[in-house]
Amino acid sequence: MGRAFVYVILGGGVAAGYAALEFTKRGISHGELCIISEEPVAPYERPALSKGFLLPEAPARLPSFHTCVGANEERLTPKWYKEHGIELVLGTRVKSVDVRRKTILTGSGETITYKILVIATGARALKLEEFGVKGSDSENVCYLRNLVDANRLVDLVQSCPGGNAVVIGGGYIGMECAASLVINRMNVTMVFPEEHCMARLFTPKIASYYEEFYKSKGVNFVKGTILSSFDIDPDGKVTAVNLRDGSSLPADMVVVGIGIRPNTSLFEGQLTLEKGGIKVNGNMQSSNGSVYAVGDVAAFPVKLFGDSRRLEHVDSARKTARHAVAAIMEPNRAVEFDYLPFFYSRVFTLSWQFYGDNIGDVIHYGDFSGGTFGAYWVSNGHLVGSFLEGGTKEEYEAIAKATRLKPAIEDVAELERQGLGFALTASQKPPPSPPREVAGPGIIVERPIYAFHATAGVLLAASIAAFAYWYGRKRRRW
Repeated sequence: MGRAFVYVILGGGVAAGYAALEFTKRGISHGELCIISEEPVAPYERPALSKGFLLPEAPARLPSFHTCVGANEERLTPKWYKEHGIELVLGTRVKSVDVRRKTILTGSGETITYKILVIATGARALKLEEFGVKGSDSENVCYLRNLVDANRLVDLVQSCPGGNAVVIGGGYIGMECAASLVINRMNVTMVFPEEHCMARLFTPKIASYYEEFYKSKGVNFVKGTILSSFDIDPDGKVTAVNLRDGSSLPADMVVVGIGIRPNTSLFEGQLTLEKGGIKVNGNMQSSNGSVYAVGDVAAFPVKLFGDSRRLEHVDSARKTARHAVAAIMEPNRAVEFDYLPFFYSRVFTLSWQFYGDNIGDVIHYGDFSGGTFGAYWVSNGHLVGSFLEGGTKEEYEAIAKATRLKPAIEDVAELERQGLGFALTASQKPPPSPPREVAGPGIIVERPIYAFHATAGVLLAASIAAFAYWYGRKRRRW
């Protein structure tokens, strides 16, 4: 026995919710769309798990953060899916997918068929065991990737008020969880191997600002070393975290945030993979024409930089999902995805946004003593990335627009002097017009002259010549 759908979304994370909303906006019929998810709840805004969900007062709870409230859209509760005729197949593990036969086999043995598949399987949290460290099964060690993880983390916090929390990892999850744990009045120590926090994005100067702010809130940092083992008591609880540098940290709970891996195993050997994810084109279409991939699992071309990226952020998940559905529903009007990479975070009273790419030379600006500050990245003479802490809505929009324009930078000293003012000015300039040349009095010709124009001219000339030849021969016969 099985079921058949026109469209199937595999995965129930952020991207799935935004794809579902886009499908309804574009007029799918009741019964055409199905969402299959291992999670027991409808898609929700995953960033809430490391922010509002962990707050000690008035914490965020479902249904308040179902998608798509993160983009100020409708809140898609289970009732919403029912009203729109969308089948939710929740708490269901998928055993295999055959993209050639367009079939999905669930763990319970049911076969679900589709015409179009949208892969939104996201990623999984890397486990300690993958680095040779045992202890993930200890009852006071937790990760944070889904609602079950978040509930477990909250239970641990409540079980050891004022206790010692060790956070392993200095990236997004580590920084945001550490802030939430401090707000819960835990004694927090962060451990990571890099020289500073958020090493994939922050410069040492930017990182120093956040580290000092965290220290002022009571967070301790142990940098340049990694976890080597745990001390575990007879009850299966971790009591200490042992580090490779020989030191040991007392622990009542441990939060592990050491990265993620895209969930691609169902498609290995069936679809082309790239950068750890599923390779797609500018319409999110994979190497199989009936299969699309979105969110963390998709490696897609970023036109602005002329290469392929796999971006692990909620903004990318939302926008790739919407773009894929638009391409599916209106293929004749589809245009290639033109995405500006975007990352952000909000912790304590801090709020930063980053756009573009963090390559090339870095120019810092602003007040690093506690005010608004930021940085630009300049590569090959052009602005390619912008970071801003403490900006207004208009200022964030300005750095985004300036980064997309990729203006030429002739004097980095002048860029540093202007600081945020450069982005504010650059963002107000109209986009450059295509180059034009004057071909004669009163005649303006656009450049470039496209190949198909030249081809059309050749064909027209050939047609005229053929007609003249035929007509001449005919007149002679008359």
